[in-house]
Amino acid sequence: MDSNDPIHDYQRWLTFQRQAQLDREHRAAWQKLEASGVSATRTTEAYRSMAEKAAGQGACYRTLFLRQHSGGPSLACEGWLFVRRVLAEGGATRVRATLLPSFTLQDGHLEPGATDAEKLTLEIFDQLTVGQGMASVARVDRIDASGDTHFIALLDSVRGDLRRHLG
Repeated sequence: MDSNDPIHDYQRWLTFQRQAQLDREHRAAWQKLEASGVSATRTTEAYRSMAEKAAGQGACYRTLFLRQHSGGPSLACEGWLFVRRVLAEGGATRVRATLLPSFTLQDGHLEPGATDAEKLTLEIFDQLTVGQGMASVARVDRIDASGDTHFIALLDSVRGDLRRHLG
């Protein structure tokens, strides 16, 4: 495709617009979590519920997370998270899940099945925040690969038709 093609430029512009929207949405969701002071215990309960619904109904939850780019900023990404199980191991809570990416800046919008599903391990923990006093908030980070942090599963956005793409 010609790099001067206006359709190509328009598609790139749409991708950047979507990236900006996801960055704002992730930032707002994280601020809401910080303000409410959601604990790791409560977050673990939510992930256990997601695992039950995944096993029984094939539920996948829309998820936003930050991905660190080498030498660059952390950018919001979007995907569908299928929670397989929640494990308590030696004081740590781990989540085994499968992620179907649905948007990254590099790839733009991705249809389910367009890329391979990623098996991942997340850890749920309380992060101490110091701002206007000390508080803690639950944080969920990927621990089996570096660079993916601040996972936020949106419990009000769920699909049950993605199981065939999970691999």
